[in-house]
Amino acid sequence: MLKYTQIAIDGPAAAGKSTIAKLMAEALGFVYIDTGAMYRAITWRAIDKGVDVNNEADVINLLDDTTIVLQSNGDVLVNDVIVTKKLRTQEVTSQVSIIATYKSVRDELKSRQKDLALTENVIMDGRDIGTNVLPDADFKFFMIADARVRASRRYKENLERGVACDLDSLELEIRKRDEMDANRIHSPLKQADDAILIDTSTLSIHEVVDKMVGYVLK
Repeated sequence: MLKYTQIAIDGPAAAGKSTIAKLMAEALGFVYIDTGAMYRAITWRAIDKGVDVNNEADVINLLDDTTIVLQSNGDVLVNDVIVTKKLRTQEVTSQVSIIATYKSVRDELKSRQKDLALTENVIMDGRDIGTNVLPDADFKFFMIADARVRASRRYKENLERGVACDLDSLELEIRKRDEMDANRIHSPLKQADDAILIDTSTLSIHEVVDKMVGYVLK
């Protein structure tokens, strides 16, 4: 069977994973899979349908009735409806880590993600790609950055999207999410033993991309 190349990128919230992964995918001609968008998609649908995000059984029942499609242009479709912009609202951001703690949800989305990685050369980013979803990935990276730096980046992104926010609140939220992601029981955020650590705190986007693409091309 034809073996496709897999690149796993993990790291905490707002470390720049999605931006870097997209640019690397373009540079290498790979398919980018935004796993975080999948968790945001089911979170958004739960909120939209009035499902209690604190009830795991209700969330997994909803997921069973939810299709999530990641398009090459970056759009996310939930049951054939484009919801891309809705996934970055404060309401979704503040609740996505709750849903991400549920083993049943993680198992289902992991299955969907692994299936996608069998049909293309892929770059996949998230919290547990290198440790859980694609443990045999050909290349693994773990991206980190100072919490204040990450908050500033997210603040700028939100302003560009027209989303009102407060920098200090964003930093507090990011630190809280770091703690939840690192301490959850199922598939916690951690660096894979064979992952390359990339600190993006003082690097530009293109410096990070060049550095990571360089590792792959070696």
